[in-house]
Amino acid sequence: MLRLSFLLIFMFINANAIDVLVAKKAIHYKSIVDTRDLMLRKVDSVEKYCKPLKLADLNNKKYEALHYIRKSSVICTKDVKPYKKEAVVFKFGALEIEKRGEIIFQNDEYIRIKRSDGKIEKIYKDGRVEWICFHF
Repeated sequence: MLRLSFLLIFMFINANAIDVLVAKKAIHYKSIVDTRDLMLRKVDSVEKYCKPLKLADLNNKKYEALHYIRKSSVICTKDVKPYKKEAVVFKFGALEIEKRGEIIFQNDEYIRIKRSDGKIEKIYKDGRVEWICFHF
C-alpha cells in the first residue's frame, strides 16, 4: 500500500509539471535563439511575470535575444523578440556592402553607419573603413 501511494504521488507531481525551454548555454544580446541552444525541461512552477516561450513558436519563427540570457535559465516571451533583419545594403558601383545598423549620413564619397553597439563607422566609396570615436 505504501509503494502504491508513493507511485501515485510521483505521478501526480509529474502531471502538474510545466514544459519550459531552458538555455543549454549562454545566449548573447541580439543573437538568434536556436533550438540547438535550448532544451525542454519540466518544472513545477515559473515566476508569475514569466510566460514561457513555446517550442512551436520557436519552430515557426526566428527569435533574437533582447538581453544576455544566462545558462540554464527559463526562456520567457519577454526575453526574445521576432527576428527582423536590420541590415543596411549600399552599392558603390561594383562594390556592394551589407552592414548591420542604420544610416546616419550619406553622400557621394562615403556613408556613416551607426552600429547596434553604438559605434559609428565611415565607409568610403573605394572601400576604406574609418572608425569615428566621440568622447563625451
